[in-house]
Amino acid sequence: MSNPGALRQLENRAVLAISVFWIAVLLTVMAATAAAAGLSEFNDRVEDALQGDWGKINFNIRWRFEYVDQQGKEIAKGDPIRLRLGYLTPKWKAFQAYGEFEGNTPVFLDDYNSLRNGKTRYAVIADPDKAELNQGWLAFSGIQDTLVKAGRQKIVFNNHRFIGNVGWRQMEQTYDAALIVNQTLKNVDLKVAFIANVRTITSTDVNMKSPLLNIGYTLSGIGKLTGYGYWLDYDDADNSGPFSYAFSTQTYGIRFNGSTDMLGDFDLLYTAEYAYQSDYKNNPVDYNANYFHFVGGIKIPKAGARLSNVIAKIGWEYLGSDNGVGLKTPLGTNHAFQGWADQFLVTPPDGVVDMYGAVGTSLAGVNLLGVYHQFDAAKGGADYGNEIDFQVSKTFAKRYSLLVAYANYFANDYKSDTWKFWFQAGVSF
Repeated sequence: MSNPGALRQLENRAVLAISVFWIAVLLTVMAATAAAAGLSEFNDRVEDALQGDWGKINFNIRWRFEYVDQQGKEIAKGDPIRLRLGYLTPKWKAFQAYGEFEGNTPVFLDDYNSLRNGKTRYAVIADPDKAELNQGWLAFSGIQDTLVKAGRQKIVFNNHRFIGNVGWRQMEQTYDAALIVNQTLKNVDLKVAFIANVRTITSTDVNMKSPLLNIGYTLSGIGKLTGYGYWLDYDDADNSGPFSYAFSTQTYGIRFNGSTDMLGDFDLLYTAEYAYQSDYKNNPVDYNANYFHFVGGIKIPKAGARLSNVIAKIGWEYLGSDNGVGLKTPLGTNHAFQGWADQFLVTPPDGVVDMYGAVGTSLAGVNLLGVYHQFDAAKGGADYGNEIDFQVSKTFAKRYSLLVAYANYFANDYKSDTWKFWFQAGVSF
């Protein structure tokens, strides 16, 4: 970065953010310890009141303050609160149904671009002021080792990379789909789905005709081997929002993920995945791109009296490109990958290579996580930039949660400097 003043400003931001981070750790521990003592009995009463022979009521309330400082945009500030309220029927002759309302609205601050409110001068916080039917499905379990579910539902395959629910955002992504899950064969789980519509995080509908196939085989004590094929056909040019024919893709992949106990002292962690993607149906561009993801690490379950689950990982993720098109993951939970500053939600035309390291632990019941990313182009070798991410979270009395997170993207050859801060509180029954 050639501007010394801008560099000092970014360094000051980083110091401030790290200071706030550790203050938040202390406050989270104090609040959680004080609150948990008297909540157990109250939780039991609430749980008993919300379920019975008549079924079960679920609800979730999540409030979040989000601050985004992105070069070239006005600073975004928002404090949306999200409510989910659902009802699960009791089983009747192997049938069961579920319906869930979801609504989100800012409380005091709405100075941000929600992607639906027209406030484009601000940086994006993709949490619109909307209400919707988040889920509404009917399930049948009358066939041995098989579940059939039809209607609006969550679908998550593997680690969310290609098919996920984008649970980080207030309005999650759900699918109007038919899903079959079968476990007839020992250690094998077969998932087949057909998606007719996607209800996105901006509360819009995207029509498609997309079959999905995911087959997993569990190797006891070693890990899980999964093969998959996803055929995404964005077939309605007039009702696909930002997802045009260009997002029609066919993806075939294989993934192995697992861990091994090493002498009872620590676990060895490993992931290896490869996928091949090309254009599909009405996609106007002829292309093919490769995907690789390798992760290695260790986990120490008990590192001290108050320190547990110490995890250290190194990962390398490659999203290739061809003919000016980067590998696409339009249905993935992309916030979980390539930095929380969300600069790579859409793969650049020259692809992206993410070399990253992560360290996490649980200290006195408080979860701590730090991640560093170095981003480069998959084609041409451009240095896109780097990013640091920190997060502290705590769940107490099983039903209450607090989270503080920070992300800072230092741009070089791609996009612009961006830093984000979140404080979040939630209750779930």
